[in-house]
Amino acid sequence: MIGRVSSSPATGRLVVFEGPEGAGKSTQVDRLAAWLAARNEPVRVVREPGTSAVGTEIRQLLLDPAREIAPATEALLFMAARAELVECELRPALAAGETVLADRFFLATYAYQIGGRGLPADAVMDANRLATGGLVPDLTLLFTLPLAEGMARAERRNDFDRMERAGSSFHERVAAAYATFATPAWQAAHPECGVIATVDASGSMEAVFERVLAALDARWGETFTPARG
Repeated sequence: MIGRVSSSPATGRLVVFEGPEGAGKSTQVDRLAAWLAARNEPVRVVREPGTSAVGTEIRQLLLDPAREIAPATEALLFMAARAELVECELRPALAAGETVLADRFFLATYAYQIGGRGLPADAVMDANRLATGGLVPDLTLLFTLPLAEGMARAERRNDFDRMERAGSSFHERVAAAYATFATPAWQAAHPECGVIATVDASGSMEAVFERVLAALDARWGETFTPARG
């Protein structure tokens, strides 16, 4: 079992991008993937839910704005997609020495299903342990942005999915959960989440990307420092 993945190039790295709606994490995933590929670093991009065949079908169910899904059903569908992603995509990529960039992982479940939907934390965390098999991210980049600014960005896309349409009070609870995740006390109490570094998501895409590189440089200077000059 892989468990916490070593930072050794022989075993790969799992870097997770997290944050509330409109934080721009998907854009930064793509930018970093291109940056790494240009430097001949083996890289793979995954998203949650999705990427695997089963996960892609589950994603269509979960994000369809025409569907009504009970909170517990929603959480379990996310877990099923995650279990498939871990076994079919993450573990093989990490074993092959790739840097895996994940657009969301289980911190989103803590924010959306525990914080937003109000599901019991212990039950959700137990299910998550089953889904991940103990896999711990090497680093989670938690993008921070005022809720109003993030929702305004999401609104400009003009294609709200089912989660984005959940209402302002729901998104306020999600944003509050993410803010809690940024605190040292919460992180110390949740070792299953690994190392979490906050990234200010305000400003231009270029400015945010520089902050992403700085966070990665602080964690893995041997990979990120020499190539930045």
